[in-house]
Amino acid sequence: MNITLEQLNSLLEKVHQFLQEVDTDKTSSELMELQKESNEPGFWEKADAQQKMQRTSLLQNQLDQFQNLENLSADVQAYLDLDASDQEAFAPETEEKYWQLTKSFKEIELQTYLKGKYDQSFAIMSIHPGQGGTEAMDWAEMVSRMYQRYFERKNWKFSLISEVRGEDAGIKEMVFEVRANYAYGFLKQEQGTHRLVRLSPFNADNLRQTSFALVEVTPLIDDLSEIEVKDADLEWSFSRAGGAGGQSVNKVSSAVELKHIPSGTIVKCREERSQVQNREKALKMLKSRLAIMEEEKQQVELAKQKGDHQHASWGTQIRNYVLHPYKLVKDTRTEVETSDTTSVLDGDLDMFVFEEIKLT
Repeated sequence: MNITLEQLNSLLEKVHQFLQEVDTDKTSSELMELQKESNEPGFWEKADAQQKMQRTSLLQNQLDQFQNLENLSADVQAYLDLDASDQEAFAPETEEKYWQLTKSFKEIELQTYLKGKYDQSFAIMSIHPGQGGTEAMDWAEMVSRMYQRYFERKNWKFSLISEVRGEDAGIKEMVFEVRANYAYGFLKQEQGTHRLVRLSPFNADNLRQTSFALVEVTPLIDDLSEIEVKDADLEWSFSRAGGAGGQSVNKVSSAVELKHIPSGTIVKCREERSQVQNREKALKMLKSRLAIMEEEKQQVELAKQKGDHQHASWGTQIRNYVLHPYKLVKDTRTEVETSDTTSVLDGDLDMFVFEEIKLT
């Protein structure tokens, strides 16, 4: 076994200390109260029903995580309790348990960093190409695929809200709704410009090409009662939404584009078959985006008062993906890097996301 007894004992000590500090009784009590309330008649008629169900899911997930830590640590402890002569037979299984426990503990430990107002929320992720025509649109689609693979690795539920294909290749826009607890907290540092360097597949001379894609992330906020939007500030437009895989066209103008005139913010929704459903979702997306814009504005003002103000921009370059003349993915903020570009583009992003969270 490549893992030493010292490493096993050290990890167990950290996990045991963490579990001792967790108030599982309080979490279980709140969960039982919410479950009881959700079974009462008229629950779904309440304005905060959806918010309470999301809270229920969050608490249940936390208890499941705690139980998983206890089970894995018990397995590792059982190995340590064996006689030296018996440990060899269970070494491969124990090493696997060690890495499972390490990953599970790291994920739940990271949640202690996620104390922002919307960090526990679901998320909306938008991906757009930068300048560069087909090259950039192809890169934007690669980025979109990378995040879909990441969602799948995390077992997160997600759905496509809007997609605009490029004329020759790639995408002009892709928008996902990610319905997982802490999705916004995990993804918010992914927003910014992602830069690719590679040999162009669209150039006859196979020249080296640099492309950019922009990622935007906003929380999907259930309680939006405090966000007021005047009807006069909204500009609606409607179009026909394509069917699954672009094979059919909805004969009804169900796709929605909503513009908030004062801020210039635009959201699109074409996921639902009904125009009414798309209107509701588009308005919710817009309010969520306005809410996070207001929070960012307050943070900038606070930073100014502290004398530590830096200009914030959606165009901030956060990560470089180099496929030629060498292979390297490097985050510009954390300095985390890897030469395994294939795994990264296939959604193996935890090494970057985990370090980014610690910066918040």
